[in-house]
Amino acid sequence: MTAVEVGEVVTVPPEGGAAGDGAGGVLSRAYRALTIGIVSVVLVIAFEATAVGTAMPVAARELDGVALYAFAFSSYFTTSLFGMVLAGQLSDRDGPLTSLASGIGAFAAGLLLSGTAGGMWTFILGRAVQGLGGGLVIVALYVVVGRAYPQRLRPAIMAAFAAAWVVPSVVGPLAAGAVTEHLGWRWVFIGIPALVGVPLALALPQIRRRASGPARTAGRPPLDRRRIRLAFGIALGAGLLQYAAQDLRPLSLVPAATGAALLVPAVRGLLPRGTCRAARGLPSVVLLRGVSAGAFIAAESFVPLMLVTQRGLSPTLAGLSLAAGGGTWALGSWVQARPRVEPYRERLMYLGMLLVAAAVVAAPSVLIPAVPVWTLAVAWAFGCFGMGLVIASTSVLLLQLSAPEEAGANSAALQISDALSNVLLLAVGGAAFAALGGGAVADAATATASAAHNSHPAAFAAVFLPMAGVALLGAWVTTRLRER
Repeated sequence: MTAVEVGEVVTVPPEGGAAGDGAGGVLSRAYRALTIGIVSVVLVIAFEATAVGTAMPVAARELDGVALYAFAFSSYFTTSLFGMVLAGQLSDRDGPLTSLASGIGAFAAGLLLSGTAGGMWTFILGRAVQGLGGGLVIVALYVVVGRAYPQRLRPAIMAAFAAAWVVPSVVGPLAAGAVTEHLGWRWVFIGIPALVGVPLALALPQIRRRASGPARTAGRPPLDRRRIRLAFGIALGAGLLQYAAQDLRPLSLVPAATGAALLVPAVRGLLPRGTCRAARGLPSVVLLRGVSAGAFIAAESFVPLMLVTQRGLSPTLAGLSLAAGGGTWALGSWVQARPRVEPYRERLMYLGMLLVAAAVVAAPSVLIPAVPVWTLAVAWAFGCFGMGLVIASTSVLLLQLSAPEEAGANSAALQISDALSNVLLLAVGGAAFAALGGGAVADAATATASAAHNSHPAAFAAVFLPMAGVALLGAWVTTRLRER
């Protein structure tokens, strides 16, 4: 199978697209408007991710919904899983324009619904709508990259995506905190949609010209209803497992078993065959994305809580201790984008996973009072550099290994692996934390002195050490990324 012809299906490269290797870089005249537009979309998503997390605790308290706090996060992830599969289908059938435009619309509508909510369940519904839009957008962006940019420019645009997270990771929490304190939490949600207009104005005309239309010329295939059903199953199954992990009672075994029963066939049907056994090539690329992202995000989620409850830092300082990671993540993405390192990509990814494992295993060392708190900040900066090497490279390899008419489905599989691993490993980490006396797993911004008495150091170690083991597993998966 080649990227040009698959059986009787012949792909027609769009004007200026991946098949045409024009001169210049991602900011050359030919690509400047498109690059600025789609990177700006990522910038808005990044700002939302960092800002909303700061406002969320205040929103939950005001809406009398602290008991439902976790669902405000899980509802986003579960609907995003469905959106990713739907985006893959739509992008392969009609091109990425429809998914991107409708996804941004749903993303903005969800923010407005949450920002104007009068009760917690309406707020959660808004988060679910937002997650659906986020899933549609992220897959469509990957398809745009695969269609509109020649192969030599794809590492650079992936590095630009990573760089777009640097400023929001530092400014987002501070800006959201100031808005929440002086204007109210609702303005954090209501204000973000206003930022969407400029990226749309820049990106959509360029996407229409360079990446619109179906990848196939032999007819317009219908949506795969089986994949849509599997997408619903994976979203519902992930949500049930998340609920069961937070409710450690015997009765929680029922939703846990139901969730697992839904997840197993959905994962087998939506991810490339051989993903779970790390088959060489594309399946291992998809698996590595999930292993790396899941281990890192699950560990990072507990870092601020550990610093607040065990070392007495304020929530702001605890969050800022991770701020340097945004810069080193972008640096890692920039390194993998250098043409000179292309022959050594798999070795860099192996090094990246070792750095992630080392950072995660070093994190609980700050539980020892004699260890300076800044040790964690330094270790996490190295771990983020490793993630920059790995995450951007998995995106590059996926596009290299995908035929154009399969780019949507494979990009969806990559994002599904990422999001599903986040949900599952967060659920496992949260269950271990609670079972060992960690108390309620709360956001760092809502952690109080009483939480310090409930959180036992062993509970944090029970989260970090297994995640370091998962990261080491990812280092082994990097040895299976190329077909021999």
